[in-house]
Amino acid sequence: MPATNVNEQQPTVFIVDDEYAVRDALGLLIESAGLSAEGFDSACAFLKAYDPDRSGCLLLDVRMNPMSGLDLQEALQKKNIAIPIIFISGHGDVAISARAFRGGAVDFIEKPFDDQTLLSRVEEALEKDAQLREKRAVKKEILRHYERLTPREKEVMKLVIGSRSNKQIAKTLGISHRTVDAHRARVMEKMDAESLADLIAKALQAEIA
Repeated sequence: MPATNVNEQQPTVFIVDDEYAVRDALGLLIESAGLSAEGFDSACAFLKAYDPDRSGCLLLDVRMNPMSGLDLQEALQKKNIAIPIIFISGHGDVAISARAFRGGAVDFIEKPFDDQTLLSRVEEALEKDAQLREKRAVKKEILRHYERLTPREKEVMKLVIGSRSNKQIAKTLGISHRTVDAHRARVMEKMDAESLADLIAKALQAEIA
């Protein structure tokens, strides 16, 4: 199945299967639901061409050579690429499906499958991808604000979110209470935090210790 023209704002269902007939049938099914589809004849071809900035999900055949679907899943994990994966297999294998789910697969569907069931799983995978991307965008924005803090302000922030009082922070850092107040005010301003609870929530979202 040839690649379709993809609107960068629209998620794409990437289909990786070494059988042309399967790629073509899946592509037509996906496009019949108003979604964009793009096919690849091997895991290696997908891995080489995929841009992580493109949103979407992956319909992936398990048994392919020289790189299997499970091998591709592991390769994506090593590259820290978190695209939702739906595995498709013509052979029911508990060990393989268990390995796929341990690797974070959204679903493992055996052939022949019901078209509506597959489309429902695809919609769920696309929604999961949108949520993951939103979470990463929020984290990136919080970290952008965090990097505006001076080293001292970062120290104060970590003590603040650790439930230390201004008096305790002053003693820990060897600075005056008034200086702590000033640093704390700048931290709240630079982090765009409306309250201590908001600051703690941002720290948790961005995994700031």
